[in-house]
Amino acid sequence: MRRTDARRPVMVGTDIGSRRHRPDYGLVVIITVLSVLGLIVVYAISPGLSAQTNVSDNYFVNKQMIAILLAVVTFITVSRVPISSWKTLLKPLLVLTAVALIATQFLAEETNVASRWVQIGGLSFQAVELVKFALILWLAQFLAKQHKAGLINSLNKTVKPVGYVLLALAFVVAVLQSDLGSMGVIAAIIGAMLFVGGLSLRWIGMGIAAVLIAGALLIAGSSYRQERITTFLNPQADCQTEGYQACQALIAVGSGGMFGKGVNRSTQAYGYLPEAANDSIFAVVAEMFGFLGVSLMLGLFVGLFTRLVKIIERTPNLETRLLVVGVLAWISTQAFINIMAMVGLFPIKGITLPFISYGGTSLIFISAAIGLVFNISRYTTYSVHNIPGNSKQVKGSGSAYDNIAQRRRNGRPHYAHSIRRP
Repeated sequence: MRRTDARRPVMVGTDIGSRRHRPDYGLVVIITVLSVLGLIVVYAISPGLSAQTNVSDNYFVNKQMIAILLAVVTFITVSRVPISSWKTLLKPLLVLTAVALIATQFLAEETNVASRWVQIGGLSFQAVELVKFALILWLAQFLAKQHKAGLINSLNKTVKPVGYVLLALAFVVAVLQSDLGSMGVIAAIIGAMLFVGGLSLRWIGMGIAAVLIAGALLIAGSSYRQERITTFLNPQADCQTEGYQACQALIAVGSGGMFGKGVNRSTQAYGYLPEAANDSIFAVVAEMFGFLGVSLMLGLFVGLFTRLVKIIERTPNLETRLLVVGVLAWISTQAFINIMAMVGLFPIKGITLPFISYGGTSLIFISAAIGLVFNISRYTTYSVHNIPGNSKQVKGSGSAYDNIAQRRRNGRPHYAHSIRRP
């Protein structure tokens, strides 16, 4: 019998005993580069933003640096929390989320027809970002439990509970907080996790139809949202009022050309483009760095999504797989909505661009989510087709031990695979 390396603990609760190995440091590299890019952009436009708000020139960049430091601390902390500990931490986290949502209703100040931010001294907090993080943790545990019990397609045991949660969040986020964009991200997270969790396409199709109908009703019941849709369909019709942000965003994107105007040469940040550091920061990036710069930034996002997909494919446990799926849906949907809105392919929404936009709440909680994935990446397997429930097959593959032998011929470390010889 071959001895097991006691220094490399086996991940508890997995379908295959996954021994701890080197995590995916590529995630760290990509999010670091994206965060630095965001800091550079905020630094470059800080004088323009400061002139509009009557604060010091370094006010915005200093706050962004603090947010990045807090995000780093959050990432390190979450990445060191054992996956099994989240089962214990989930209930307190859900209680904290409920308290944050209630506090938002009483303490938030209305901004642009929305009540989303709670101001505490010089700090601001957006509860919906905590909702996304807590939702992913709860739904992963719930769906994994239902799948194991053979109840994943049960109307009363699975579909209705998830539907009730979705309705409750829709009422709070989309109706009370008037944040339809964030609700769209939440719906995407739930839909992706249900699909990977094994819910039948019939239920998923009915859910999509229900979400579309509810969205249409929410738009029809709000003149503000109707104006957003009208502006999206024809932004040039009124560039002085309702279509102002959409028009200025297109001007910023177009003025960047192939190579951009350069850092510290943004015109739109000086009072022309609303929310230049937040929702509209992609347009500022395009103005500064041009098509080539934007292409590089998009390449980083694609690289991030690709790494997340690989971790999903190599995660042997359904619960942890669902966690990564939720994080991928969160970041990709949010980035898609933000970028598409800035180029006129989606209605303008109050959605930040992950790791790039100014603001601490989104950056901190997305960093927490990536920290969770980074921890999971320590326990992935190397051979995708050996994961239970994974339909991907490798042509000509033999037994598990044949795969280990092939891996070793390729110079793979012995702990990069989860299957051990008895």
